[in-house]
Amino acid sequence: MFTTKKELVFVILAGIFITNAVTAELIGGKLIQIGPFVMSIGILPWPIVFLTTDLINEYFGEKGVKKLSLITAGLIAYSFLILLLAISIPAAKGISPVTDAQFIAVFGQSMWIIVGSIIAFLVSQLIDVTVFWFFKKRTGDNKIWLRATGSTIISQLFDSFIVLGIAFWLPGKINFDTFLTSALTGYTFKLGIAILLTPLIYLGHYIIKNYLASEKR
Repeated sequence: MFTTKKELVFVILAGIFITNAVTAELIGGKLIQIGPFVMSIGILPWPIVFLTTDLINEYFGEKGVKKLSLITAGLIAYSFLILLLAISIPAAKGISPVTDAQFIAVFGQSMWIIVGSIIAFLVSQLIDVTVFWFFKKRTGDNKIWLRATGSTIISQLFDSFIVLGIAFWLPGKINFDTFLTSALTGYTFKLGIAILLTPLIYLGHYIIKNYLASEKR
């Protein structure tokens, strides 16, 4: 049982954070095309990761985000290890609705993608928390939009280029032009979503603040 409402809030936010981060990494091997541009489908859950990162930063501090990021990176690596184990075990022929070839095609991501995903995640999260608290220390409780959006703008620039660079460009799966346009497209998408999520960040602050305040009454 949770002894305080703050503990419950942290567990809920951490659960949302971890679930979306792991899901993003698992589906990241699929590339989609929007108009003339190509980007990873793994960007879809990241707006929720941005939102929860900012709320955890605000209420649980820099150490809270860093510890949770390290735990999440470990869980991402663990997920990949389980997938590798599942791939190594043959499917029941004539019984399994999913064949080995189909399973490998979906979940058999290369070591480059795994390494790129984990490195990009850790680097972007550490940059995000650093930039967030740079603005926080200068603005106090004011200008939530500045520290929330500002930290995302900078951190996701690194994330977009690191993950595609390691996972797809270095092993020669895409050429440099495709790498550049894909990274810029993904970054632009993340930036646009981060800006659109700004009202939700304020809403999250309002809900959590009032929920925690009720415990002190």
